[in-house]
Formats: sequence, C-alpha cells, structure tokens
Amino acid sequence: MRHLTWRVGNHGGRGKVAGVLLWPLVALQAARGTLFPWAAVAIGAGVGIWFLLPWEPGVRFYLCAAGVLALACALRAFGPELLAPLAVVVACAAAGMLAAGLRVQMQAAPMLDFRYYGPVEGRIVGIDRSQSDALRLTLDRVVLRDTRPARTPERVRVSLQGDQQWLDPAPGQVVILNAHLSAPQGPVEPGTFDFRRMAFFDRLGAVGYTRTPVLLLEPPQEGALYIDRLRSTLSQAIRDAVPGDAGAFAAGAMTGDRSGISQATVDDLRDSNLAHLLAISGMNMAFLVAFVFALLRTGLAAVPPLALRINTKKVAAVVALGVAFFYLQLSGSNVATERAFIMVSVMLVAILMDRRALTLRSVAIAGAVLLLWQPESLLEPGFQMSFAATVALIAGFRAVDNRVARERLPRWMLPVFTLVLSSVIAGLATAPYAAAHFGRFTDYGLLANLLTVPAMGLLVMPGGAMAALLAPFGLAGPALWVMGLGSQWILFIAGWIAGLEGSVTAIPAPSVWVLPVLTLGALWLIIGTGRARLLGLAPMLASFVLWAMSPRPDLLIAGDGRIVGLLSAEGRALSASRGGGFAAENWLQNDGDLATQADAAARPGFDGPKGARRFMIGGVAGVVLSGKAGLAAAPAACAAGGIVVLAGMAEGVDGPCALIDEGLLRTTGAMAVWVQDGQMQLVSARGAARRWQPPPVDPAMMAELVRRATASPQLAIADP
Repeated sequence: MRHLTWRVGNHGGRGKVAGVLLWPLVALQAARGTLFPWAAVAIGAGVGIWFLLPWEPGVRFYLCAAGVLALACALRAFGPELLAPLAVVVACAAAGMLAAGLRVQMQAAPMLDFRYYGPVEGRIVGIDRSQSDALRLTLDRVVLRDTRPARTPERVRVSLQGDQQWLDPAPGQVVILNAHLSAPQGPVEPGTFDFRRMAFFDRLGAVGYTRTPVLLLEPPQEGALYIDRLRSTLSQAIRDAVPGDAGAFAAGAMTGDRSGISQATVDDLRDSNLAHLLAISGMNMAFLVAFVFALLRTGLAAVPPLALRINTKKVAAVVALGVAFFYLQLSGSNVATERAFIMVSVMLVAILMDRRALTLRSVAIAGAVLLLWQPESLLEPGFQMSFAATVALIAGFRAVDNRVARERLPRWMLPVFTLVLSSVIAGLATAPYAAAHFGRFTDYGLLANLLTVPAMGLLVMPGGAMAALLAPFGLAGPALWVMGLGSQWILFIAGWIAGLEGSVTAIPAPSVWVLPVLTLGALWLIIGTGRARLLGLAPMLASFVLWAMSPRPDLLIAGDGRIVGLLSAEGRALSASRGGGFAAENWLQNDGDLATQADAAARPGFDGPKGARRFMIGGVAGVVLSGKAGLAAAPAACAAGGIVVLAGMAEGVDGPCALIDEGLLRTTGAMAVWVQDGQMQLVSARGAARRWQPPPVDPAMMAELVRRATASPQLAIADP
C-alpha cells in the first residue's frame, strides 16, 4: 500500500487527485479479511433494487444482469487486486437481482381474476387462525366449479365461520365446502404492506370464507404430508397434556402450530414484546440445540470407555445438527427458522472443523443463502428483525470485553449479566423494525423478556425435548408438566405486562426509504473498521429525521369503498364503526393511533346518516354512500359534484363528480388523497406493473378524478 501511495505521489497535482479518488479502494484493500459480510449486504441491495423497480424486468434486463455478473467475476479473477472488493460487490448485487427474477418465475401460479361463490374441493395443507380468531384452512389440489385448471389457483385459504362440528381438520384431508373466494387484496393504502405480493410468492391464488359446513371427502393418504401430520399429532398431544392457552402456547413454541392459540393471547404476547417466543427462530432453535448438545456430550463423558475413545464434542455436534434439521422440517420452515437453522449449522460445522463458531461471517452466510433462495424474505418483518437482533448481539458482545466482565463480576452474576445485556441489545436492535411494521413500541418489553426468557430456556424447550425422548417409553408426563409450568408463567407475565397502563406506545409508519437508510447506516457502523465506521451514525440519524417527517394521507379510501378515513386534528376519523375492519385497523396503526374503529368513527369529520356520510377535504365536499339507500342517492350526489365514494356498482350514474365506486376500485385498489398548497393529489395503491399486480392505473384517469372533484367544491345531497 505504501508503494502505491509513493507512485501516485510522484505525479504532482494529478497524482494527489488520483490518490484521493483511489483512497476508498486502498482502504478496502487494507480491510481485507473483514469484508465478507458485505457480500450478503450487496446481495440484499440487489434484491431490494429489483423490488423497487417501477416495471417488471424482462429478458434484456436479466441478460444485462448476467453480463454484469460475468464481467465482475472476470474482473475479480483477472483484474488488478485493488478492484477485487468492488468486483465482488457488483457481482453479488447482480446475483441478487437474478435470484429475484428466477424466484418470481418459479413461484408464478394462477391467481383468481374474478369473484367466485360455489363448491371448493381441496387438500388441507395448513391450519391457522385469522385476526378475527376464526380457524383457517389452506388447501392445495384445488377444484372449482366451471373453472379451467389454467385459471384455478394452486392454493386457496378459507376462513371457517359458523358451526363447524362436522370436521376435525387435519393435514392431508381432502374436504369440500361452499365458499366465497376472491383474489388476495393489495395494500390498504399506497406504499404499505402488500398482501397480494406475499400471496404470490406463497403461491396463494385466492382467499375467502365459508359459512356452511366443511365436509370430509377423503381421509389423508398413507404417507402423504407426513411431517405436517406429525406436527399436528404432536401439537394435539401437547394440548391434551397441558390444557388451555398454556398448552396451545407450548405446542406453538415447539412445533410452530399456532391454531390453538386464542387471539387474546396473541395480543397479550404482542403487546408485551413476547411474540418472538412463538416465532421458532434463533432463540428457540438455540435453546433446543444447546440442550441436546449439552445433554449428549455430558452423557457420553460420563461413560469413560466412550469418552476416552471418541471426540464427544464432535459426536454431540453431529447429533445436534440432525435434531436441528428435523426441527426445521417440523416447524414449517418459516424464514426465521431457516435463518436460525443455517446459523446453527454453521456453528456446528465450525465445531466439527475446530473453528470459531459464532461470528459475523456465519450471519452473512445465513443471509446470503436465504436471500438467494427466497429473495422476497428481505421485505418480511421476520427476516429483518431476526437478522437485526443476531448482528447486534454478536457486535454487542464483541464490544463488551468478556474477560474484563469475568474479572469484575462474580461467577454467579455472569448469567444475569448475559441475560440483561442480550435483552437490551436485541430489544434496541429490533425496536425500529417492529415499530415500522407494527406501529407500536412495547414500553415494558425489556422487563417482560427478563422475566420470561429464563423460563423459556430452562423449562419450556428442555421440557419439550425431554418429552420427545421419553414419549416412546410412556414417560413424557413429567416433562410435559414442566413445559406447561413454564408456559403458564410466560402467559401470566404477558397478560400482566400487556395490561399495564402505557404498555404500548403507538408509532406512525415511516416512508419507504427510512428502514433501508437506517439499516445501511447500522451495518456500516457494525461491519466497518477504524474511525470511518462512525460515519454510519449520519444515515442512522437521517433515517429518524425522515421518519419524523413522513407524511400521512389526508384521506384514505378502502379497496371496496366500504370505509373512508379522514385525517383531522384529533386523529383519523372513520366513516363507519363496523365493516372494513382490516383496512381501518391498518390505517390507524400506520397513523400511530391506538384507537379502536368504534372510537375513530366517533371522532368529528363525518356527519349525516349511516348511508350517506358527508365530509370536507381541502375545501372539496364529499360523501360516502352505502347500502340500498346510498345506491339510490348516488345520481343526485354525483350531480352535485365533489367526491362520491360508493360501496357498490354505480349504474346509470353520471355527472360532474369524482365517482369512486366498486368498479373503479377493482382497477385502482385502495386510494389515498393528499392536499398540499391548495392542490389535491389522488394516488392509487396499485402502482408498479409487477408480476403479482394487475395492470397499473393510468395516471390520466387519476388526474381526471381530481379535476372532477375540484371542479364543483360544494356537494349537497338530501338525506336518503
């Protein structure tokens, strides 16, 4: 490096300029050996750029990306060593884009393009619960009446309503039912979580509900969905041995089957920052694998003939790796569990190779594998929070000199010190992501974790592992009792913490760039070397400033027109106290508002009867029409001008108004209205023309709606 600096310096002014330009490359060259984690970051950046594209990439795009990848690899292999880090970054970013393109092709499946009501036949492959606490079935091998296979979704998900005493659902059963189905809906407002995108990558082509009995058509075939049926059987056995929500929690933590957990319990776990105990992720996997590893190694060491002839540490690592793989399959292989499995695998393989187990390299390997395998996971809260916690824990404990801690703290204090420090670090690392995705900060989350994590590690997970070992001998009872005891304690703490006044602070949703800027700044601070790493604080601070300045829409219109939300000084007022609950809940959450739909509907902003709710926005009058009376009043409302939102199909309605009915909303999706400097902007939630989205909305159509809305600002309508 000194030789390069001398050569550049011999060229006078030009050499100094060149030295300044080459300084970043020289610094990267000096940091070799610590740059590997940036490969995973570059892959993630490539994936993120692919998802941000406002159009669906075609063959030319992927040919260019493949060309860039090939050139970058050639530059790395044959080019100057100084450019090697830059070549690797470019190659990884191109690989991320190609992986996303390949994934979208592999996951493409039919998505229902019409509303369907009729018989549905399918095989149960998933059982869970909806936000309304209704049991839901996910079906594959779907058959719909009068629907060609090319238009039939590969998977559908149906919520069960009404009396369902005719069926005890289990994976593998072939069932038949009458259901209302429609395509998965897009975002409830522009720029927020896109359920339709998630459904596309899950190959879920329709969602709906049934109020009629679900009937068993065929029992599970022998050997079909073996792991799913085993999961269901084990979950039921745990719930039978440990009754109530404690058993349902224990089953969810051990097998990933949460179908028995009530919505009230889920809410308590969420509001106490303990929902991660249910997500089979790093903590659960680590507890189980560590217990199996310690149990086997100690047991082998207790037998001198074996301990003297075999490496008990490596034997325990091999068995623990097998247990981790089985647990991955049993739990349903969600993103957090896959990340945890890859991390554990890297650690155990490092033990087998006599290498250091837990480093940022192992996290980077896990991230790179997941992003290349399932690029869409980058956008999921589970991925972001899981990796944020893991990276922060490794960096945090690296920053704390453990040897000094051992010298200054009594031996019995080390577990307490480790528990408190890990809870603080993980809580701080995941808090921004939890607040951004779920609109809340759990004020007493640290206390809840300090009181429950020991029970999870000492009672629930070991109890479950021992129950599995002893079950073949009929001796699982005591282990299940211990597991139930730990689960009861966790749920007690969750309910107590969630019930405290001020347990949750609402946080408004940030703009789309906040989390990427925050993440890149934090990664620079953690992965970087020397004083230059402190530069990461600047984008982190900027991200919080951007967050505080993130605007919220003045008016929101649901994708079915059933509910409208108007921002006011007292918060968002809703046009209805019932109906459109999913949209209403998400709007309030994104506003950073803890009010219920009923409370928001009581706020000032709307007046008039139930079927014709009037409002004003930016000097323009509007009305929300619903029901038969509202449909009858639509012609008169439209003739008066302004904004008319109709929860139904407008037939024969014409006039100078901006008419937003069900037919238009099927094209545009949910809508948002901003008013700034006297100008009104109408934005559709259906933006970019991507594979999972219907064709985008013509901007001219949105401009015409704004023109019609502002042409006649006064709207008068008689009460229907």
